[in-house]
Amino acid sequence: MSRLLIPLLTGLVGTAVLLWLGQWQLDRLVWKEGILAEIEAKISDAPVALPLEPDPEADKYRAVALTGRFGEGVQRVLDSQKKVGPGYQIVSPFRTEEGRTVLVDRGFVRIETPLTPPPAGTVTVTGNLHWPDDRTSSTPENDLDENIWFARDIPQMAGILETEPTLVVARDVPGSLAVTPLPVTTENIPNDHLQYAVTWFSLAVIWVVMTGYYIYRSRKGLRGKDA
Repeated sequence: MSRLLIPLLTGLVGTAVLLWLGQWQLDRLVWKEGILAEIEAKISDAPVALPLEPDPEADKYRAVALTGRFGEGVQRVLDSQKKVGPGYQIVSPFRTEEGRTVLVDRGFVRIETPLTPPPAGTVTVTGNLHWPDDRTSSTPENDLDENIWFARDIPQMAGILETEPTLVVARDVPGSLAVTPLPVTTENIPNDHLQYAVTWFSLAVIWVVMTGYYIYRSRKGLRGKDA
């Protein structure tokens, strides 16, 4: 039996570690679901006035309403939508009645759709403040000569269009028929903790089975030697 003590202890310790990792992922799942619920509540809140000094942490996803006019200039951010295909997210400057100018992501157009100007006159845009993290290590540099952006780099966009470094992702733009709004959602925020938990618990079961099988074979071999 002393020969089986080490594999037995290894099996018990390994199983305990794997079960702990699975439970840790379940705890993380509860935490992440709470965070997502808070974000969704913030997104769907009644729109408020644009903060004087929007904070990327405190004001991210805050619902806002802006009244004013769209300015000249537009930026095209390369994008692709399921069941639709490639296209652009259209970002335009927007000057509020208070005299502030910010960026507004008006929404999506197909890549072959001719770019139409934004609605003329005074309009009220509702949407959410956002500081998107579009750029990864594989994202190309923006093609400023062709006005094709591969990431919504807010400071750079704001510098070119001479606006505040503030982006409002529109959920509704009255009179904008050619552009389909892409409201802010939590769909792209990863939440894989349940899959991770299932993986760890599955590995724990496999570890138990393998340990049991190893001990069974070892005992059978020892009995054969004794015989």
